[in-house]
Amino acid sequence: MALSAREIASSDIAHIASYWLSASDEYLLGMGADPSKMPTSTEWNDMLANQIATSYKEKNSFGTVWLDGEEPFGHCNINQIEFGNQASMHLHIWDSGNRKKGNGQELVVESLKLFFSNFNLKKVICEPYSQNIAPHKTLEKLGFTFIREYTTIPGSINFEQSVKRWEMTLEKFKEISKWNQE
Repeated sequence: MALSAREIASSDIAHIASYWLSASDEYLLGMGADPSKMPTSTEWNDMLANQIATSYKEKNSFGTVWLDGEEPFGHCNINQIEFGNQASMHLHIWDSGNRKKGNGQELVVESLKLFFSNFNLKKVICEPYSQNIAPHKTLEKLGFTFIREYTTIPGSINFEQSVKRWEMTLEKFKEISKWNQE
């Protein structure tokens, strides 16, 4: 498996929209998403096209696509971007057959490189639904720092839920990943 991450492109919009629109209610609820709050296909397409067309300093969200060779199979995105400061990260592997294989760690590292460098971030925050175990395992293994558990509505497509807040600073990321910005 030749894994990599790259910035989303127009050719990825259909894959990402399909992931959300074809997900079962059970799957959405399991990750903390409210099926009744899902954007339409047109809204997903418009939102992602706008994300691609906007400059880094003006983006509200930014995504990477995870690839096995040339085949896309997931994405990682940030939103609530405060350029030069922090952003909130989300992780998604589209097909259940590609989950629970341990690939998330390598791909999150590749995505973090793009997030930190393109947005001059000092910190990346990730707040998965506390009942969604997989991202917590990935974040812990990568060296994210667990901050706290609390109840919130984390985003526009979520219901009120308990989330666990994890953080990765640029300094810690450089240390654990042996990555240096050039």
